[in-house]
Amino acid sequence: MSASDDTTADAGLLRDYDHGDHFCEMFGRGAIECAHTRVLRDRLDAMSLTSLRERAHDAELELYNFGITFTVYTQKDAIDRILPFDVIPRVLAADEWAHIEAGVRQRVHAINLFLHDVYHERHIINDGVVPGDIIFSNDNYRPEMDGLDVPHGTYVHIDGSDLVRDQDGRFLVLEDNGRCPSGVSYLVENRHLMLRTFPDLMDGLPVRSVSDYGARLRAALEETAPAGVSEPTTVLLSPGTYNSAYFEHIFLAREMGVALVEGRDLLVDNDRVYMKTIRGLEPVHVIYRRINDDFLDPRAFNPQSLLGVPGLMQAYRRGNVSLANAIGTGVADDKAVYAYMPRIIRYFLDEEPILPNVETHLCREREGLQYTLDHLEELVVKPVGEAGGYGITVGPHATAEELAQCRQQILDRPHNWIAQPTLDLSVCPTLVDTGIEPRHVDLRTFAVTGRDTWVLPGGLSRVALKRGSLIVNSSQGGGSKDTWVLED
Repeated sequence: MSASDDTTADAGLLRDYDHGDHFCEMFGRGAIECAHTRVLRDRLDAMSLTSLRERAHDAELELYNFGITFTVYTQKDAIDRILPFDVIPRVLAADEWAHIEAGVRQRVHAINLFLHDVYHERHIINDGVVPGDIIFSNDNYRPEMDGLDVPHGTYVHIDGSDLVRDQDGRFLVLEDNGRCPSGVSYLVENRHLMLRTFPDLMDGLPVRSVSDYGARLRAALEETAPAGVSEPTTVLLSPGTYNSAYFEHIFLAREMGVALVEGRDLLVDNDRVYMKTIRGLEPVHVIYRRINDDFLDPRAFNPQSLLGVPGLMQAYRRGNVSLANAIGTGVADDKAVYAYMPRIIRYFLDEEPILPNVETHLCREREGLQYTLDHLEELVVKPVGEAGGYGITVGPHATAEELAQCRQQILDRPHNWIAQPTLDLSVCPTLVDTGIEPRHVDLRTFAVTGRDTWVLPGGLSRVALKRGSLIVNSSQGGGSKDTWVLED
């Protein structure tokens, strides 16, 4: 349904909004009508653009006042900044969310089975489903994890799956994040901000709450505590104030009701972990760590690390402490392994993927390399180990010089690159300097796993604020929106 077909939209704030031929989260596309957004559209249409701008400015001031920031290390003149927030929410219908939730749960289950197999029997490698060299040459493969059993087989306690919606309205998985996925604090704070500054938009609508994430996360982590511990002590281990996600670390520790610690606050004695307190040493049983593997234990990994806890790996191997996420989970969110995820799901679960992958060409394979080189100007090319939108070349938007450089990088290290079609990502009405315009969005979901998996209803809708841009990452100038999941 286009804006021009909607008489209500013609009458108000969305009168001049034109989403073209994109799938719009507010209006749909063609015969696909987003009936579940009708009430929100009516309420937006009752506002003036001037009023919306004033209230959006108030919301931005709240972000500053509450210190809801992230860090951009590459921009020395403006290190701490707020994540740009767009006040026009994205709304998902109950049936849309049920489909996403089932797909995320399926994917997390398969990833945990895959990681157990990689660090144990390696059936999937021996059966030729996933090439062994993709695993063993991966920088995130940790031989220290070989043969180590983790409680309930849960390696990925917190998963962030990045989803996109294509021109036909289908949800696809763009990538997996099974190490230390970030952004959930902005998701929850976005909701609180909307409740404070736009209560009239949400009034009476059956929007599912996101406020219990911290309690759910703590309960799931406590389920993976070492055997025999009935009242586990959980802490959140942070690299410290200079980390880009430090605001989130503070937020999550508060929401979970646990201590926020740095490596210097912990010690290992007799293969057991303790926290230093004014009352003396207190045993620690579960660590939600926001430190990468390399820096977690200088005895086991990088000896130069000042962030970690000496002896932590030995305590972990002895089963005296649980780590979330487990060490070595980065193997599963490598972009080369991502290409095999449909096969991994079929292998372990004997099911078809509920949420399909985006079509992916592996440059390590002859056919994938040739296709990529022949269609470079049409494709999105990504390094397999990077995150945050870094190193990506978007063929249709790249200069001749950028394409030539990308081609040479692929030829130099073909195993380091994948290529995907340039998708027409869905758009959402977004408040920009010139008015209300369509901007491309994705969706990062957050799944929490202890014995079972729970998916936070909604997700972080990231929005590419530059006109025509497909890069939604905050480090690349993207912002976020509140995501509403409606009850049945």
